[in-house]
Amino acid sequence: MGNDKVREAFDNFVQLWTTGTTGGRRAPVLRRPDEVGLSYQDVTFPSMDGVPLEGWFIPADSDKLVIHNHFLPGNRYGYPGHLPEFGGLGGFEVNFLPEYRALHDAGYNILAYDMRNHGLSGQGNGGIAGIGLLEYRDVIGSLRYAAARPDTKDMRKVLLSVCLGADSTAVAWSRHPEKFTGIQALVMLQPVSARPVVERFVEGIGMADGFAKFDQAVHERTGFHLDEQTPLRHVHAITVPTLVAQVHDDTMTRPDDVQAIYDALPVADKDLHWIRGTDRRFDGYNYFAEHPGIPIDWFDKHLK
Repeated sequence: MGNDKVREAFDNFVQLWTTGTTGGRRAPVLRRPDEVGLSYQDVTFPSMDGVPLEGWFIPADSDKLVIHNHFLPGNRYGYPGHLPEFGGLGGFEVNFLPEYRALHDAGYNILAYDMRNHGLSGQGNGGIAGIGLLEYRDVIGSLRYAAARPDTKDMRKVLLSVCLGADSTAVAWSRHPEKFTGIQALVMLQPVSARPVVERFVEGIGMADGFAKFDQAVHERTGFHLDEQTPLRHVHAITVPTLVAQVHDDTMTRPDDVQAIYDALPVADKDLHWIRGTDRRFDGYNYFAEHPGIPIDWFDKHLK
């Protein structure tokens, strides 16, 4: 890769990492639940620090609620990777709607929302992405909202948290454990630490001293260092049965990172599900749409 191409790839990934945007643009909320026959309400509620968050409430005839926390740079719908402008991350669409349909049909009410600086939610922290260190406030906001709605406050609650959403959930749990007393089970899909992702990236573009340069660039833009951006520092606080799922051969990270996150979970009732047959991280984001029984069985097993 030529020096100009290396620099361009480096700068683009720094922008993605620090703002959650692709080419300076947020991914649009391209689809809505009625496309898969689901009725829904558009909802808005504040994050813990007041950032306005936009979401969907998809009702079901039950007392079970799943709150969905999405990945970076996606949103509550998924990610429009099939559009040329957003095609650099796999080149195909991530669509959560079939997953929501399956959860609904299994008797789950669903709260899905856009985290700050994503989708249609408000900008927070000057547009900076913290890889969980800022977005945890949105997880707290969603819990407060679910606890305040008359129709959801007494529901049995579980969390389905994906990548950035999983990291944010771990940070939120360690900083405000009292907000999670009503949560009965957790699924973490592809939680991630910054170091292996960035190491794999700079190896791929052949940049000497790439990790140090990336860390400096992130620090200059956000004030955070990469080694702060890991759920390993926070999962010790999680107290409920937890299923972790991950593409084993994911070219964007290393399996030992997810294994370490799983091993650090202090709960006895936990499971690690390796996704085989692909090396594309974004296939993992579609995995529960194709295999919804995995999270549904986990939640059903642990709801009291």
